This record gives sequence, structure tokens and C-alpha cells, in this order.
Amino acid sequence: MTELRLENVSKTYGNGTVALRDISLVIESGEFVVVLGKSGSGKSTLLRCINRLVEPSTGRIFFGDREITTASTRTLRAIRRKIGMIFQEGFLVPRTTVLTNVLTGRLGATSIWASLLNLFSADEVQAALRNLDRLGIADKAWDKVESLSGGQKQRVGIARAMMQKPDILLADEPVSSLDPATSHSILTALSEINRRDGVTVLCNLHIPELARQVGRRVLALKAGRLVYDGPPDGLDSATLQEFYDLKETP
Repeated sequence: MTELRLENVSKTYGNGTVALRDISLVIESGEFVVVLGKSGSGKSTLLRCINRLVEPSTGRIFFGDREITTASTRTLRAIRRKIGMIFQEGFLVPRTTVLTNVLTGRLGATSIWASLLNLFSADEVQAALRNLDRLGIADKAWDKVESLSGGQKQRVGIARAMMQKPDILLADEPVSSLDPATSHSILTALSEINRRDGVTVLCNLHIPELARQVGRRVLALKAGRLVYDGPPDGLDSATLQEFYDLKETP
């Protein structure tokens, strides 16, 4: 498993918006880390800088002994195979089957011709079915994604990411549009993957109570700055009021 290290990472977008300000941190292999902050705090940009879906403006990012920020296209492709991404929007193909969507998690390790022809080995198909079974939706394998609920779609996204056999999972607001019970079940699934497989999880959330439930370490961002790095029980009401710019109720 592989350590993740960020050194003085900042990101300013072309319109002048400063999304990240001088972020430095180390995430050890096997940690479950929640990134907490309100909308616009820089959470999504942070995750996207880690796999260079967004290019950092300054700073360095290392995945084990390899530097992500200066990696060539070929090296970056190899690094990304070990970094699974779970998107808030899902980024699934709605009119294809659940199984096909999960199998696309193997595209980074498959030849170009096999990818174009949608050819996967029997072992890959069995692995996809096992991941779906583990996430409780094996019975949906042949259904179209467009027929699924929001929670089921997120489980498909997790199963797809697990097809990469990742060292780390980056989960960008995986429960933002889900009801509390479904949110809890999705985060429980991520916790189980972290615990049983030893996969590092970096999960963006905006609800403090969820962060307390699943995170063993919490990073809090405010206006692109890292303002807290510690255990969930350090998130008392005064600290949260500062994070979220809340005023005390008399």
C-alpha cells in the first residue's frame, strides 16, 4: 500500500478563484480520512488535484515514491490505475447495464482494442459480479443504470472503482444527494472496504455528524485552507461554528 503526500499545494483557477492555499499533509496507507467543509471550501479541487484531473498551480504531490505533479502521461496513467475515484455525479453510462459500467473500471489495465470492442475476460466479469455482490446489488447486474435509485448508482460507482484494485479511493461527496439511511449504508460500505481490504479512503463530506460517524481522521477546509487536522471528537460546537461561519444562537 502507498502513502500520499502533499507539499504546499495551491490552486488558482483562470478566473482568479483561489481554491486551495498552501496545503501540506501526509495520509498513511490504510487510513480513512474525511475532508470536511462547506460548499466552495476546496474539497473537490483537493481530490481532483491528487489524480491531476485538475492541475495544481503550485506545490508537489507524491504517491509513494512517485511524484504525481511532474509525472509523464504514461506514468500518470499507471499511477491513476491505483487511485479509484467515486464521483458525486456518478459518471455512469445510464443506458448500459450495471455490469458493463462496473467493467469499465478495468479499462486502464486493458488494451486499446479490447477497450474499444468492450471485450473483457471471464475473470474480469466474475470479479465485477463479486464486487456487485459484496455491495448488495448483484441482482441488478443486467439492469440498465438508468433504472436504479441514487444509492444503487453510488454502489455501482464504488464497484467500478474497486475493479481497479486501488491502493486509495477518492470519494467526492458520495452521499450528498442521498437520504440519511442510504447515506449511512454507503459510508458503511466504504468503511468495510477500508477495514477489510486495507484500501486508503479519502472522502469528502459536508455534514459534520457523518464525519464523526465514519472518519478516524478529519481534515477541515475553509476558503481553501486546511484549518483542522485531527480526530473527529475534536469537532466540538465552537470549532464547527468557526468552520461554517455560524453565529451562536442566544
